[in-house]
Amino acid sequence: MTEIPEHLLKRAQAAREKAAASSGGGESAPSSEDASDPRIPAHLLERSKAARAKGDAPAGAVAVADKTAGLVAAAAPAAAGVPVGAGPGGHTQRLLTVVKSGSIQEVKATPVDKVHTWPHLLAVEFVAALSVLTFLVVFSIFVNAPLLAAANFNLTPNPSKAPWYFLGLQELLTMFHPMVAGVTLPGVGLIALILAPYLDRNPSNKPEDRKFIISLMTVHLMFWAVLVMIGSFFRGPGFNFVFPWRDGIFFEL
Repeated sequence: MTEIPEHLLKRAQAAREKAAASSGGGESAPSSEDASDPRIPAHLLERSKAARAKGDAPAGAVAVADKTAGLVAAAAPAAAGVPVGAGPGGHTQRLLTVVKSGSIQEVKATPVDKVHTWPHLLAVEFVAALSVLTFLVVFSIFVNAPLLAAANFNLTPNPSKAPWYFLGLQELLTMFHPMVAGVTLPGVGLIALILAPYLDRNPSNKPEDRKFIISLMTVHLMFWAVLVMIGSFFRGPGFNFVFPWRDGIFFEL
């Protein structure tokens, strides 16, 4: 319930006094409540006395008094010290609705599969680097490096193979023209890897959500792994194709 403006209360009080004066047919003295009420200014009391003295209430004053009486009655709780907008008995609480149990679902925050680079990622990478360094130091103490004899430039080894990480390119040279095997195919593979983040912009880390990019990377790795394995174990003297279980393995680390 909204609070009734003060000027409406004063107007209602004046209309009620005029209506009482016109119905009584003569002047009436102000009530003890009005005289003792400190909330009514003195000039309003004098105005009401003058209106009663005139005794000529305008037409429709009774109707105005009836309308304003409801406003005054509604404002009575506020005048009596009851909070504005209070219900029966002065209670200010309201029961809006009754909700069945289970109808309100608990909202949980969506887990985020991201962590800060520092300290989470860098700390793990630092520990991993220390672990690998420790393993290499211990391994080099107990195992000698697989060094061969001094190179003889007058005697070319047969077969002459590149390091294992370049054997894929050497294997391509046996199948295609050097321009295709050494420039075109590796260039296409590098460009595809560079454009991969722009072709698949899905932020999810789940394999089922990123089938295209995972398939592309898998094909690339399998293609290169197969070429390296063929060049390592299935190429013999003259870089000819051999079976390792029959002719032996012509590959050294």
